[in-house]
Amino acid sequence: MSDVLSQISELRERMGQSIIGQRDVIDRLIIGLLANGNLLVEGLPGLAKTRAIKAMAKNLDAEFSRIQFTPDLLPSDVTGTEIYHQSAGKGEFRFEPGPIFANIVLADEINRAPAKVQAALLEAMEERQVTVAGTTHVMEPLFIVMATQNPIEQEGTYPLPEAQTDRFLMHVNITYPPVEDEVEVIRLVRGEEQAQQSDGKKSKPPEPISQEAVFAARAEIGQIHVSEAMERYMADLVYATRTPEALSDDLRRWIEVGASPRASLALDKCGRTHAWLAERDYVDPQDVRAIVHDVFRHRVSLSFEAQGDGKTADDVTDEIVRLVALP
Repeated sequence: MSDVLSQISELRERMGQSIIGQRDVIDRLIIGLLANGNLLVEGLPGLAKTRAIKAMAKNLDAEFSRIQFTPDLLPSDVTGTEIYHQSAGKGEFRFEPGPIFANIVLADEINRAPAKVQAALLEAMEERQVTVAGTTHVMEPLFIVMATQNPIEQEGTYPLPEAQTDRFLMHVNITYPPVEDEVEVIRLVRGEEQAQQSDGKKSKPPEPISQEAVFAARAEIGQIHVSEAMERYMADLVYATRTPEALSDDLRRWIEVGASPRASLALDKCGRTHAWLAERDYVDPQDVRAIVHDVFRHRVSLSFEAQGDGKTADDVTDEIVRLVALP
């Protein structure tokens, strides 16, 4: 194991100490960080969506910012704005950066803010810059948006449009933990409460993982080999969402709109990252199949017939993976 991989593995283990029973979610957060993409994390209330993201920020030498999205939020509350300063008889407008200017940005309950505020994230997420009053302000080299949303409450929410969800590298689902893990969650939180109430000295937290480790990991991931057969396999999976009638009548009925070319790019980035974390220098079908649901979940639009049949995007992806030939 290389020194860089050992540092990333340590980051993953530290996150696992704070998050019980969500190993797959931790892995997806790590993949998003290393693949330099933004993540949409969805799950029912109380399933540690915010805690998982904060655990990553706490153990990484990075500036963390949280934006609580509400219906009365304004775009300037996210991006920042020009403020007039006056001193010594002279005045000037200065840009005051908003909370988007951080390394790890938690957009909490993103579907609770109106479309104009959601759109304020678009340029930052895609172009890694923000333009205010005609001036462009570049984000930090390490910049990732992790947005959360609640899937069950529809009152007072503004569903994300397809054009914006497509900009997320992956759509990660968090589910209920097994009962054994829930027991461990109870013990973990109880221990944290007892530690806060204790008069004894708190143990010094370990040194955070440096940003250089993330950049070094990205450089190594860029060297992961992808064969022509694997490139064609990834493209075939995406193309199958656009021509479902070529695979089966069920897929033709279930898929309304297929995935964009961003899906192919995401499969490549996440597949290489998954292979690197598995200590391999090449991508195989196992890497692609491990992350294809997270890549397709928000990019494949289902028809009313699919909803009537009780099919989800994951069910449709399962069928595509089953029917598309392996390289």
